[in-house]
Amino acid sequence: MGRQACLLGLLAFVITGKCTYSPEPDQRWMLPQGWVSVGPVDSEEQLSLTFALKQQNLERLSEVVKAVSDPSSPRYGKYLTLEDVAELVQPSPLTLSTVQKWLLAAGARNCHSVTTKDFLTCRLSVWQAELLLPGAKFHRYVGGPAKTHVVRSPHPYQLPQALAPHVDFVGGLHRFPPISSLRQRPEPQRVGTVGLHLGVTPSVLRQRYNLTAQDVGSGTTNNSQACAQFLEQYFHDSDLTEFMRLFGSDFAHQASVTRVIGKQGRGRAGLEASLDVEYLMSAGANISTWVYSSPGRHEAQEPFLQWLLLLSNESTLPQVHTVSYGDDEDTLSSVYIQRVNIEFMKAAARGLTLLFASGDSGAGCWSVSGRHKFRPSFPASSPYVTTVGGTSFRNPFLITNEVVDYISGGGFSNVFPQPSYQEEAVAQFLKSSSHLPPSSYFNASGRAYPDVAALSDGYWVVSNKVPIPWVSGTSASTPVFGGILSLINEHRILNGRPPLGFLNPRLYQQHGAGLFDVSVGGKKVNVLIGYGKG
Repeated sequence: MGRQACLLGLLAFVITGKCTYSPEPDQRWMLPQGWVSVGPVDSEEQLSLTFALKQQNLERLSEVVKAVSDPSSPRYGKYLTLEDVAELVQPSPLTLSTVQKWLLAAGARNCHSVTTKDFLTCRLSVWQAELLLPGAKFHRYVGGPAKTHVVRSPHPYQLPQALAPHVDFVGGLHRFPPISSLRQRPEPQRVGTVGLHLGVTPSVLRQRYNLTAQDVGSGTTNNSQACAQFLEQYFHDSDLTEFMRLFGSDFAHQASVTRVIGKQGRGRAGLEASLDVEYLMSAGANISTWVYSSPGRHEAQEPFLQWLLLLSNESTLPQVHTVSYGDDEDTLSSVYIQRVNIEFMKAAARGLTLLFASGDSGAGCWSVSGRHKFRPSFPASSPYVTTVGGTSFRNPFLITNEVVDYISGGGFSNVFPQPSYQEEAVAQFLKSSSHLPPSSYFNASGRAYPDVAALSDGYWVVSNKVPIPWVSGTSASTPVFGGILSLINEHRILNGRPPLGFLNPRLYQQHGAGLFDVSVGGKKVNVLIGYGKG
């Protein structure tokens, strides 16, 4: 379609709607540290943009999630299929036809939907996209550890007012891919002359969390687990082989990842991806493991959003997903946060367990009009995911009691109210804690996180064939917790019971059974005391 015809078609649509509006007025534009602009994008270059369409029956979806996730409910464990979810939430026929006419007027021809019909991904030229989204001006940026190229707009975009009842947001304009906060710490100074270990390995974890050689997958069920990797983060099979040769001789394990969803690059392995795969497969030993690789197949795609689309388009998925990704709540638009939260609800209705790392910046801190406030992280703050914090051994060379890892993220959401499943636990925490920060620093009525924690300090990881010690972050504790949940699912499936699904209602109803409190080190968290068969 020529520019003149495209312009006339869009003009007619805008005139019909009489005016435009900003779908994400509170989306902050801030160039992340380490990224630089290399200039405007050529007008004929192709972009891939994702349109989030308004969904239906969200109150009913919330009711379904509560019913299938609450052990006291007669519907507990009776999860929906993807097709059931699609029938429940798919956009109305009016929404589908209105958005399709708008995109057709812009010249968008190559559009793909998902099973739930609530996302459309389309390819357009830059000039078509800038006509479609008034105000947007696309530039190319370079950054991240792999010097990744992305295309984003530093200016807010507008939509015709007629689309307000039909479109939540357009992905691929503002948000930058996440950067891993995983770090290698200096080796601690030894106290005494003899230590039981020189860093956290699978054998250390299995001893600490009471896993025996028999606590592995049977290999006879359809049980599976997955981790997601973003921004040019790849694992290498050779690293996994070497890791298991060094650290996996005392338990049965699978030799390779069962399935990779997405693009698996051939460049250097990423430390984050290596850790995720190695510790998910050693904690959840001998269980089929998938890797979602979402580097962004096109420069205008948002890798995290692409992962969400994959969940909405696959009927058969692993039961447990671990993700080490997060942004500060205040850097994301409210409509984006709320929509992503609905995507987590869709996963919960299907019986998926989503685990997110709590982050490695403590409670965070920023100043608003000269007043100090803590800075919660999302998706860690979502009430529909289980958030995993971190701990350290009191003595880094001994398998001892744990203390809170000083970097472990935690706090209270400024977006989501406190879910009913954790009200009792949070009230007890606030009542019993004697050294709380000033109440003006945090929203005590918000969703509190993390929900659980595990060791996050001093891991050995093999990456690019090199064993690397003292790797630390909640990116380590999250796959460990995920692997142990997969072992619990294994026993449930073998006994004819459904997988755990959305864990939090059950977790808080158990009042800490199977966990122990760690209250030394600045925060109080619940940590695995040992593996139970659930």
